[in-house]
Amino acid sequence: MAPRRLPIAPRLSIAPRLSIAPRRLLALGAALLAVVASVTVVTQAQAAVPAPPAGLSLVFGDDFTGAAGTGLNRSNWLYDIGTSYPGGAANWGTGEVETMTDSTANVYQDGGGNLVIKPIRDSSGRWTSGRVETQRTDFAAPAGGRVRIEARLQQPNVSGAAAAGYWPAFWALGDAARPVGATNWPGIGEWDIMEDINGRSSLFATLHCGTNPGGVCNETTGLSSGERACSGCQTGFHTYAVELDRGTSPEQLRWYLDGANYFTLNSSQVDATTWNNATHHGMFVILNVAMGGGFPAAFGGGPTAATQSGVPMLVDYVAVYRSSGGTTPTTPATPTTPPPGNSRDAFSVIQAESFDAAGGVQVETCSEGGQDVGFLANGDWLQFTGVNFGTGGVRDFVARVASGAGGGVSGLVEVRLDSRSNAPIGSFAVGNTGGWQAWTSIPGNVSNVSGTHTVYLTFTSGQPADFVNVNWFQFRR
Repeated sequence: MAPRRLPIAPRLSIAPRLSIAPRRLLALGAALLAVVASVTVVTQAQAAVPAPPAGLSLVFGDDFTGAAGTGLNRSNWLYDIGTSYPGGAANWGTGEVETMTDSTANVYQDGGGNLVIKPIRDSSGRWTSGRVETQRTDFAAPAGGRVRIEARLQQPNVSGAAAAGYWPAFWALGDAARPVGATNWPGIGEWDIMEDINGRSSLFATLHCGTNPGGVCNETTGLSSGERACSGCQTGFHTYAVELDRGTSPEQLRWYLDGANYFTLNSSQVDATTWNNATHHGMFVILNVAMGGGFPAAFGGGPTAATQSGVPMLVDYVAVYRSSGGTTPTTPATPTTPPPGNSRDAFSVIQAESFDAAGGVQVETCSEGGQDVGFLANGDWLQFTGVNFGTGGVRDFVARVASGAGGGVSGLVEVRLDSRSNAPIGSFAVGNTGGWQAWTSIPGNVSNVSGTHTVYLTFTSGQPADFVNVNWFQFRR
């Protein structure tokens, strides 16, 4: 496959510092509110969103039952506008030529239960189209469980010379992409569920991961199914899905067409860090029709003067299903301990609970598996000895964090070297993420570092209340 969606890429209550029980009661209340919200979505989705497969529950659904000519519900969806993410790669990182809009000429509900995404060429030869994303970025498989992202759709009904340059897609990106314009692509993971180019009556399924170019995921091509026949996919509706299963060993990503599993990737096909970075976090869903770019160019190119304007992709529904996960300990397990000899690789995941020393923290069971460090507030800190940055330089760091802090409570997660009194070399702000176990990956720029250092995570806030939990962190070149 040809060059892809290179870069998008991650995200802040007042009372005295709460004890474990009150904070957890607040978290339970937030969880109940989330359940109510989920039930509301299911009601709006009505019957067109199928019942969950065995062992799964519906956590998001939209069957696009709005009035003819209306736009999308913006509480569920956001529109990508222009030719790039703010701060991201030009032409969406792929060389595509259209400008994305939120106009109902390009993106609308048809009154018959479908979302329409229609590319249009104007009299000057310029193309516009539509690209929409779920507002939610938390579609994740729990440890030991599954998540399934599914849509029923019809590819643009166009073929031959009239289809040159058409590139419809249904896909998902890692949550850390959104705050930084996907400049951390492909390490944060991209799951391509359905792609077709140039009206070829086919589809491609792909995992993008690791580093670009090359790397263990063969970027910019990715780990792909290759072209698979999809007879009738332009002339009728078909169901496309991907499922991440963390309850198997090895873990698996499985792709489905009309319920049939036609492509599978195992976690053992890449190293653990690459797999975890591409899968063990929230995802958000994207639907778009691009025109031109590197992928269509690899199969004949386009658009050309013969390309037909105004042939839409139709989407009947989008649904996300999730299991409750595997067995979760009811009491904290033994914390991960510092590595032998206090030797850590800065560019591998460092578990927060493996600290050598700390102040003001507690270790607790993590919903993503293992443990996290919680109850972090102003003045708290974690120390990690023997972190080796080598000589190649550092671009940024990312931390996996969660927060159920109340309104108005936020703070900074800071990185300091060798002394807690030294100035931070990097930081990011964080506040409420939706709950104390609602995990998201947030990046922050850091100064260039080489050699081996003691790393401190310090936590600074203008309020005394807890504002963050940390699961892990990692530096990146």
